[in-house]
Amino acid sequence: MTLQRPVLALLIGLAPLVPACSQDAADAPAQSKQAARAAGTEGGNPDPAAAGRSSGSDPVPATTPATTSSASWPRFHGPRGDNISDDTGLLNAWPEDGPELLWKVEGIGNGFASVTVSDGRIFTAGNVGDQLLISALDMDGKILWQRPNGPGWTKSYPGARGTPTLDGDRVYHLGAAGDLACLKAADGAPVWSTNILEKFGSQPPEWGLAESVLIDGDRVICTPGGPNTCIVALDKMTGETVWQSESAGGDGPSYGTPQLAEWEGLRIVLGMTAKALVGVDADSGKLLFRHPRETQYDVNACLPIFRDGKVFISTGYGSGAELIGLKKEGGRVTAQQIWENKDLDNHHGGVILYEGFLYGSNFRGKWVCLDWNTGETKYTQNGVGKGSATLADGMLYTFSERKKVGLAPAVPTAHELTGSFTIPSQEREQSWAHPVVLDGRLYLRHGNLLFAYGVRGK
Repeated sequence: MTLQRPVLALLIGLAPLVPACSQDAADAPAQSKQAARAAGTEGGNPDPAAAGRSSGSDPVPATTPATTSSASWPRFHGPRGDNISDDTGLLNAWPEDGPELLWKVEGIGNGFASVTVSDGRIFTAGNVGDQLLISALDMDGKILWQRPNGPGWTKSYPGARGTPTLDGDRVYHLGAAGDLACLKAADGAPVWSTNILEKFGSQPPEWGLAESVLIDGDRVICTPGGPNTCIVALDKMTGETVWQSESAGGDGPSYGTPQLAEWEGLRIVLGMTAKALVGVDADSGKLLFRHPRETQYDVNACLPIFRDGKVFISTGYGSGAELIGLKKEGGRVTAQQIWENKDLDNHHGGVILYEGFLYGSNFRGKWVCLDWNTGETKYTQNGVGKGSATLADGMLYTFSERKKVGLAPAVPTAHELTGSFTIPSQEREQSWAHPVVLDGRLYLRHGNLLFAYGVRGK
């Protein structure tokens, strides 16, 4: 079998994200209880907007959104990082040609970044020319502003990877080449920026960084990796270093997004390096454990899923899935495999934990369900093909890398589609951006295009 060489984690997939088996916040990783720092400095001269709505040549000034919404999806895989929407009352089946297309917009640039939503604005990122642009849109799909964040990734699988993270009146974004920017959400004005690879002496992985940064109280968490550190915390107001962990054996960064977990009196940042799952004390930066996870091409593109002292990870190319148990011994934390399953080798489309079962696609394009406790395979079945997913109102919204979208009940008995359609896109790259369901809408991004579909029940 010829193995496809990858990229991205949006996500990661599993990306980054993860934790709970239901929509009950008690099952999800607890959010930080720290208060944000009262003061911060803002610096830098605003760069001019660098892209137009579709041509990428005319400036896009900041404008006021027309339609507003109170619904929020502030980071990759949602507010809890579990990739489960709180929406209810949604369609449980679709017409033959799919749900209603509300709008389509072009001009967001090429790439695989998903969307985040807050305060009536939608955010994403994409390449326009040789620049990486962060875009803000209103709820009707109109581009409000676009601002650059360093060079665009123009090597293998060109395009933006990481999804913007929203926190209050600010937007944070990490580019594939290591450029971390903090912007004002209202108009994209720069607040601060730094290059985490240059700052901490590391190198990008073969297909560029795909991490969507994590906000923890007054800190922004990211993973430069390399010989000098693994995971770092920066002051979210200034960009200054708060702590940096020791290196995880020299591991470079991979393509996943970190997750925050609270367990046994510890707050732990869980993340993936090129060769391992790592846990770092979220308050001190102490490296707590390194659990080896070597894969083909060093692609660990998942967002670890945490629940009750156990961590789930999955990687592609036949590597499979693994549940790892954590044990606290004094000031040390050890990690040991509980079970392994080769059926669910998720590439970078993400895995969802819902009501005690894990759902995702494997590298060969089958949709797989595993039992969280035992690792038993409940099914391996056809669907829309290899891709990503999100979950809302008990239904899986699946999005293949070949533009096909599916709807199926999230149950462990079978993967049975109750609707499917193909998005009307002529873009040529893979449709790797993870879908989002929020406020009765399904957001699907493919290359330079963003679609919004109405999925609320009548």
